[in-house]
Amino acid sequence: MTASRLILLTGATGYIGGRLLTALQEAGERVRCVARRPEFLRHRLDARTEVVCGDLLDPASLGPALAGVDTAYYLVHSMGAADGFEAADRRAAEQFGAAARAAGVRRIIYLGGLGESGEDLSPHLRSRQEVGDVLRASGVPVIELRASIVIGSGSLSFEMIRALVERLPVMIMPRWVAVPAQPIGITDVLAYLLEARDLPGTESRVFEIGGAERLSYGDIMREYARQRGLRRVMIPVPVLTPHLSSLWLGLVTPLYARVGRKLIDSIRHATVVRDDSALRVFKVRPHGIRDAIAAALRHEDLATAATRWSDALSAAGEPRDWGGVRFGNRLVDSRVVNVAVSPRLAFAPIRRLGGTTGYYYGDWLWRLRGYLDLLVGGVGMRRGRPHPERLTVGDALDFWRVVAFEPDRRLLLAAEMKLPGRAWLEYEVQPRDGGATIRQTAIYDPIGLAGLAYWYGIYPLHQLVFAGTLRGIARAAAQGAPSQQHSPIDLTAERRRREAASR
Repeated sequence: MTASRLILLTGATGYIGGRLLTALQEAGERVRCVARRPEFLRHRLDARTEVVCGDLLDPASLGPALAGVDTAYYLVHSMGAADGFEAADRRAAEQFGAAARAAGVRRIIYLGGLGESGEDLSPHLRSRQEVGDVLRASGVPVIELRASIVIGSGSLSFEMIRALVERLPVMIMPRWVAVPAQPIGITDVLAYLLEARDLPGTESRVFEIGGAERLSYGDIMREYARQRGLRRVMIPVPVLTPHLSSLWLGLVTPLYARVGRKLIDSIRHATVVRDDSALRVFKVRPHGIRDAIAAALRHEDLATAATRWSDALSAAGEPRDWGGVRFGNRLVDSRVVNVAVSPRLAFAPIRRLGGTTGYYYGDWLWRLRGYLDLLVGGVGMRRGRPHPERLTVGDALDFWRVVAFEPDRRLLLAAEMKLPGRAWLEYEVQPRDGGATIRQTAIYDPIGLAGLAYWYGIYPLHQLVFAGTLRGIARAAAQGAPSQQHSPIDLTAERRRREAASR
């Protein structure tokens, strides 16, 4: 069936959906993604995958998206939405189920949440389970997988745990930190989702999936601290309301307070596997928390995880600026600008960044930073760049190193200057109606209090320089820099063309 069937994937811009997309493509499946912003996905698709514009709250867009589909993955929910998310999730599931039935879809695979049904269940978990009921009511067979805490680099829960343990030598532990759960690694979740494609039978089934152990958030924090070699003091307190806890999480972790409140509301209830039928039906044998955390930490040397929980929150509307937002232990300054030129022309000034071209704004400040780096034994800006036009992975660029380069789309630079931490500078160009969007992201991974003091000490200067650099890049792109600035090779070619024309 793999060679002919068509699989629909919703939620491909989210954390789990993005990783499932890669896994399905590696398995050789024909995949169709439906997204409100298809341009956010096109650079991640292989030759067998397509993306269509659609919205689960727009019934007219679902018919074309589901046409010819054999299996559909339903991986969307409104964790980051404001009030009214339950009604929106219900309506989306009703419309998707009806459209899937009309299209003759063989099976829907849905990832929901663990938790005992009851009146005191949190609104978030109650909504997750209601979505499964609504999808089954459509008449299309549904395989629902209910999971507890998902552990993986970039996941919501893991980023919260990492930020708390890394930042706080002494932690106040409210009661919800001791509630039992059954955390599961992201690789095991993906294995369940993949195997569900070919599960025998045509009836709807609900499977509870979890890792090898029952643990609390506190236990997970202790294991994370052990693997990181950190000594942490954890002080339990009898009361700390979910509202106060969510505000605290918003201060010291990457969570928005609204998302933190929903997360805490959910984990106040035990989320453990009570029906072990998944172990009898599936071939997956989940790993324990030690392996799950170790796997997540192996991604520490990457600037960002393969997918992040925050991707889904930022994909709904227009691109946004993030000033000083935290992703786990990392601090991020991300900005966007729209330009009325093609992605190729928008990327041209980025390709020329550094060296004799400079940084399009405040070059004397960049040079001053290079001189200061030399004074403390760093590389400074003496290296320049090997070629004014071309870049390849591994090239030195002033006090940066090129660690990722995709022509006309992405440039990722790792800092090699002396810092109390690690830093990256990333540029991404995406097509949009009438032009392109340029995103500039500075990422900083501080070491201890000195690292935090460094970031916040120069943050006003960063605000000035980063904003000016992005404006300068946009201006250079709009002015047609590629046609006005030529390398020596370009000038020679132009001279030869004119000489041939005169003859």
